[in-house]
Amino acid sequence: MSRRHFLLGFAFCLAAVSGLVKPGAAEDYSFDVSETETKPYSLGGYAEFRPVLIDQDRGAAFYKLKFYNRAKTWTTEEYNSKLQLEGSYQRGISKLYLRLNADLNNTYQGWNNDLQIYEGYLSVKPSQTADIIAGKKVLRWGKGYAWNPAAFADRPKNPDDPELALEGYTVLAADYTKSFDGRLKTVSFTPVLLPVYDGLNDTFGSLNHLDVAAKAYFLFNDTDIDLLYRAKGSKPAAYGADFSRNISTNFEVHGEASLIADNPQTITDKNGNTTAKAFDAKSWLLGLRYQTEKDATYIAEYYHNGGGFAGSAMTDYFSFVNTAYATYAGTGNAAPIQKAANMGNSGYGAVNPMRNYVYLRVTQQEPFNILYFTPALTTIVNADDKSFSLSPEVMWTRITNFELRFKAMFLAGPAGTEFGEKAGNARYELRARYYF
Repeated sequence: MSRRHFLLGFAFCLAAVSGLVKPGAAEDYSFDVSETETKPYSLGGYAEFRPVLIDQDRGAAFYKLKFYNRAKTWTTEEYNSKLQLEGSYQRGISKLYLRLNADLNNTYQGWNNDLQIYEGYLSVKPSQTADIIAGKKVLRWGKGYAWNPAAFADRPKNPDDPELALEGYTVLAADYTKSFDGRLKTVSFTPVLLPVYDGLNDTFGSLNHLDVAAKAYFLFNDTDIDLLYRAKGSKPAAYGADFSRNISTNFEVHGEASLIADNPQTITDKNGNTTAKAFDAKSWLLGLRYQTEKDATYIAEYYHNGGGFAGSAMTDYFSFVNTAYATYAGTGNAAPIQKAANMGNSGYGAVNPMRNYVYLRVTQQEPFNILYFTPALTTIVNADDKSFSLSPEVMWTRITNFELRFKAMFLAGPAGTEFGEKAGNARYELRARYYF
């Protein structure tokens, strides 16, 4: 899709949606029964523009991987636009749901556009207790806010912005729910088939598998409990559990645990010699959410990533990157640094690739009675090497259906640490989003 066609499509969609809303005429009030009837369809979404300025760290390992063969720069700019459309149509026991996501971005790599179906599925409810789903869907397994180690059939969240919509996988799934009287109030079972073939869920794992996963849900003593499972196939076998419980109306605790059997990992020494191994990766998360009487919300989580890299492994990788970069700068031989970049894409460059993390987010609604104004502060701390990110933000919502958010992110840590070796020192972004 060309940039011109994308922009034309973007403008057309906005015009079409705007045309659905007509100004009311000044006339006497009259009651129309049809206006109170539930419509079988819904249509909504948002348009967004998000410019970004990044203060680059030219001495960091990941900066060298990104810019080793490009002109060196102290700052880079991004201009990101997004259109997300969401609609549904229900007739009888059947419901169609569709979420489209279109992106147009201009970064240091040039222009890029993308159009994806994030979700698109048919849901059929033959009874009040059963639901059959076929199509592309986000399953939303797990109870964690920033991380979900037990989300065995979903894409990982971005902990820097965990509320962003995710792209689903194409599945055939079902839900069966049964209610009871007593301490056990609800039981639900969700089996899932996830095919992984060329052109179909091919980013999930190795090809030519029909993956099987399942979730059993229990509401017991006012506690939500899930037991989760994924059979060996495109990915290793996985076993998990999670829980969530409201201690009071404004205080909730949650947790997750998972075991990935024979989890594969490839590590490198400081000279670029790689070793592949497999081990049982045990991960877990504990968190809480607390809201005060003055509308301040605290979200805190501790995450142990059993499949992550040890501190010594990350130190060796950073040493390899620096050596590979020096080789390229001195001789023009790009093979070592390209190998380091490939390893970054396959694990070392993950959002949080190490073992132990602390997440804390504080949000205050309308402080000092400043209407339509919400500040927040988020930090993610690597508990192993003590490096961290700090993200202050403010949101303004004075105009109906429009929000304006300014967010900054500052990374801190010495050389050889996770946040100290990321490409940027700081990041500033302004997000303007209009909902319709």
